[in-house]
Parts: sequence; structure tokens; C-alpha cells
Amino acid sequence: METAYLYVRVSTDEQKRKGYSLAEQEERLLRHCEFNNIKIKDIVREDYSAKDFNRPEWKSLINKIKRNRHRQPENILFLKWDRFSRSVQYAYQMLGILRGLNVAAMAIDQPIDFDVPESIVMLAVYLSIPEAENHRRGLNTSDGMMRAKKMGRWPGKAPIGYVNLTALDGKKFIAPKQPEANHIKWSFQQLAKGRLTINQVWKMACANGFRCSKSNFWKLVRNPVYCGMVTIPACKDEGPRFIKGIHQPLITESLFHEVQELLNSRRKIVCKKEDLITSFPLRGFLTCPLCQGRITGSFSQGKRSKFGYYHCTRPRCRGRFRVEALNESYEKELKKMRLIPQVYELFGLVLEDENIYTNRRIQIDDRKAVLDRITKQQALMSRARNFYLNEKIDFEDFGRLKEEHNEISGYLDSQLRTITTKLLRGYMNTNAWPGGNLNILQAYKNMDIEEKRRIISLFSPSGIDPHTKTLAPLNFSKALSLIVDYCDAEGG
Repeated sequence: METAYLYVRVSTDEQKRKGYSLAEQEERLLRHCEFNNIKIKDIVREDYSAKDFNRPEWKSLINKIKRNRHRQPENILFLKWDRFSRSVQYAYQMLGILRGLNVAAMAIDQPIDFDVPESIVMLAVYLSIPEAENHRRGLNTSDGMMRAKKMGRWPGKAPIGYVNLTALDGKKFIAPKQPEANHIKWSFQQLAKGRLTINQVWKMACANGFRCSKSNFWKLVRNPVYCGMVTIPACKDEGPRFIKGIHQPLITESLFHEVQELLNSRRKIVCKKEDLITSFPLRGFLTCPLCQGRITGSFSQGKRSKFGYYHCTRPRCRGRFRVEALNESYEKELKKMRLIPQVYELFGLVLEDENIYTNRRIQIDDRKAVLDRITKQQALMSRARNFYLNEKIDFEDFGRLKEEHNEISGYLDSQLRTITTKLLRGYMNTNAWPGGNLNILQAYKNMDIEEKRRIISLFSPSGIDPHTKTLAPLNFSKALSLIVDYCDAEGG
């Protein structure tokens, strides 16, 4: 008596299109085995595409056959050859593997006698017809998607920030999905400023609650769908082009193109270390007294420690100044700057309204929001740790989650420290204003690097004395000269 494995397969789209069912195939195979006195060793039921043989149940069947080394010739029976494979290339490869295992593959509705050489032609026909059907179906699908794109519709799954919906007339469309849409809009706005890298914006968005991998975020900022455009790929007659979509855009076209120009430009936004920024507040505001070149700043490695210098960017220029000397010189000049008595009362009212009440309220809300994000990050890490201990995720996945958590937590901690410092400084300065001896240096010393550079932009150095290696008197606008006195003598 012959033995055989019964293989029944169906994919979801085939079941909907042709009415295939596993039960129907199984019933016909059982009747065939009963009529031909074939012993059934097993029934393999598959719900998977036949584009290749990377199918779970098929691989299990082959492994089962390989384990039984001392066996008689066996058969694998199926209804038609398209149940076996829909690819000529993979089908012939698998037939060779089965031949080496002393197993024959047979379709009961399309029988092939492999002892007859001419039957190879019929086998090629049976195998090529399903592959031709797949190609035709693929062309029809791509043509349908192309027609939809030309009409301004987005076919397929909605991108991040959108959701698939169906209108009352049955037509499908995509609509913004919150809060992802707001996170994407915010990300484009931050990139357009040109001060942050894509990775920095991605980390900040994740800290704000946006769920998106780094690779998807890089694709996201390049996708014109967010400015209301649908991309039509290149064809034989013309190249790729854009069609105005019917969906609601998240950003304007001008903002999208501005971000693309920044990303495509050769200018690279380099992440700077915090200690490098804070050590050279005057960088970018000075010119070399020897060659009038631009002054930058960097550290030089000594025998025991590093030393900071402001130096000229031109290679042959010897303009080089100790960072402590110029920073102290600038502070010395700021000591000479005082507000005139007439503005104390006005400034006191402004600060009382803005800094003490409105600004403090904003900082308190920001601090609370950052603390909430830190709590959520800790909860997510706790869940990941439990999943790892319960062996639901492997060590590599846990390591990647931990690395991402550390990056986001580091950014949140830095943000919390900045907000807390500003808030405490606001409380300390509540009763310190106005004061007769208050000079700009008193405020300058308590500021962070961004605020210091704003002060420097208002009171910029006019130059460097090459002999004393100190700063010349400061420059400021005519408007500031109405409220500021430049005293020759130093103030306390």
C-alpha cells in the first residue's frame, strides 16, 4: 500500500477570490486516497502564500520527512500544482530536494507521469500558469494604485500621523491622527530652525511622547505626504512627480521644502559638547586684531590638563588668547554698564508682571510636564525589565530598549535641571529688584549660555587690544544708550 502526506493550502486573498477552502481540498484528497487505497500518514494544513517555500507548515513537513531516514518511497498529494507553488523557479528547486529525499509530489487534478519525458512540458505549463496569474494580478494592483495616486488619493496603509478612514460614499481616505500629527508638525518646525540634528529632534519628540523608531523618523522627514503631496513613481515615459493630494496636510509646502534644503545642504549641524559651549561664550563675536579673521575657540591638551584658547581660524595667523583673560575682560566691561535711574520703576513693573507671575507659571507647568515624562519613561523601563525577566524579550532587544531609555532620560534630566535653575533664579530675584547698585554683570553671571550670548549680542565687543590682550569698550545700539550708562570707573 502506498503512503502519502496530504497538503492543503490557501491564502486569504485566494479564499476571497475563488472560494477555495481547506475543508474542500481536504475532502477531495481523502476521497482520492480512499479510492486508490493510499494510506494517509498526515494532513498538513497551510494558510500562507505560495510565492516561495518559506512556509511554516511546509518546513515542518520537510523536517519531519528528513528525520525518518529508514522509510519507503512516499508521496505528497495536493489538489493542483498552484497549491504546491506559484513560482516556477522555486518549484523546480523543491522538486529536486524532494527527489533527493525519495519523495514524489503529485497533483491529483493535474497528474504528471514523470516516467514519460514529454510530461516535463506539461509540468512546465502547470507551474507557469499560476506565476503568470500572479504577475497579472500584481500589474492590476499596481495600475489601480497608480490611478488612485493620480487622483490624489493615498493607497494602502496610512503613514505615521494619519489613519485610514472610509467616507459615507464608500471611498477610502487618510486623515490626521492625534497626537502623532502634532508631534510630526513640531518635528518639522524644529528642523526648519537649523540648530538641531535629525537625531536630536527625534530624541526630543520621543521624550514628548512620540512613538517612532529612528529609521522611520528619517523616512518621515523626507516624505512629501505631510505637506499634502502624493508621489507618483517614475514610469517608462516620465520621471517621478508629485500630485496634490485630497488629504489634509500637516505642514505647509514651504516648510517642507525648507527642511529638505537644510537636510540636503552640505552644512552639517554638529552636536556640540556642553562644556565646550559654556567655556567660549564670546566665540563668533570676536575678530582677530592681527588679520581681521574670525575668532573661534577650542581646548589644547597640556601636560596635566586642558587649556582653553580663543584663536584665529586662519592657518598662518598667530592670534591666540587665553579664554579666562577675555572672559574676565568682558565681565570687567559689563561692570561699567548701569541702567539709568529713570528706568528702574518701569522695569520693576514689567518684571513683576512677566517674570514673577506669567513666566513663573510657564516654568512650573514645563517642570511638571517633564516630571510626568520622566515617570512614564521609568514605567516603560520597568515593564521592559519585567518582560526580560519573564523571557518575553531577548537580551538584545532589552539592551536596545535600555540604550534608548538612557538617551531620552539624559535629555529629560538636562531639561529638568535647566527649568529648575530658571525657576529658582526667579524666586531668588523676586525681592532683589530694583536696586541702585544693580549692574548688568550681576544678571550675566547667573544666566545660562544661551542667555549670556543674548547679552553679548546686545553689548558686543568692539575688538581686542593685541598688546594687553583685553577687550576694547563694548558697542551697543542707540536704543540701549537711552536706558544704559557706560561708566568709566568700575562698579561693585
